[in-house]
Amino acid sequence: MLTNLLYQVSEVSVGQHYYWQIGDYQIHGQVLITSWVVLGMIAILTFLANSNLKPTPDGLQNLTEYVTEFVRDLAKTQIGEKEYLNWVPFLGTIFLFVFVSNWSGALIPWRLIELPNGELAAPTNDINTTVSLALLTSVAYFYAGLRKKGLGYFKRYVQPAAFLLPINVLEDFTKPLSLSFRLFGNILADELVVGVLIALVPLVVPIPIMLLGLFTSAIQALVFATLAGAYIGEAIEDHH
Repeated sequence: MLTNLLYQVSEVSVGQHYYWQIGDYQIHGQVLITSWVVLGMIAILTFLANSNLKPTPDGLQNLTEYVTEFVRDLAKTQIGEKEYLNWVPFLGTIFLFVFVSNWSGALIPWRLIELPNGELAAPTNDINTTVSLALLTSVAYFYAGLRKKGLGYFKRYVQPAAFLLPINVLEDFTKPLSLSFRLFGNILADELVVGVLIALVPLVVPIPIMLLGLFTSAIQALVFATLAGAYIGEAIEDHH
């Protein structure tokens, strides 16, 4: 029953996405292709910005240093000064991947690329991507808690009282659900609204909505990274 439920959730989509058929299995080719494109853009931008570092940054180097400082401040705020440096790479990777994925859906006309069957869309337009990112975040904060406290980490489930055990356990299931469906729902809704407006009024009117979509896409990346940091900070927090 659980397997069937997970399979049904993984099929949540709008439009005809592109799949690869390998034996009896369907692989989300759409997600893999667009994810590789997003990772490639991040890698190229990083290489161009940091291949010739200068004492006084300018251009792309200035941008990457700004992003790095932004992520460091976010990590310090959510995790604390003692541990935050260990988690800057993780939070930075999460933030950049979600941010570039979201913006790729708003700026790249994926659906205009002709394929033999199906269509392309932003990676975060697919529930499988957002669930994977949410589960990765869950693994990260469990690892953080166990690394610092050992098996004593599980005492948090009976604090401040033992009868809260079921609620505290349920919370660990709702965290990835909340992370994944919030991101997926917002990005999907934005693309649907823009798509409908372009179909009805193809000129001028969709532009402000697209600009608003860029803003909300950036906010969603910030929210995801902030919550990931908050969960890690909560896992390593000392309870007295």
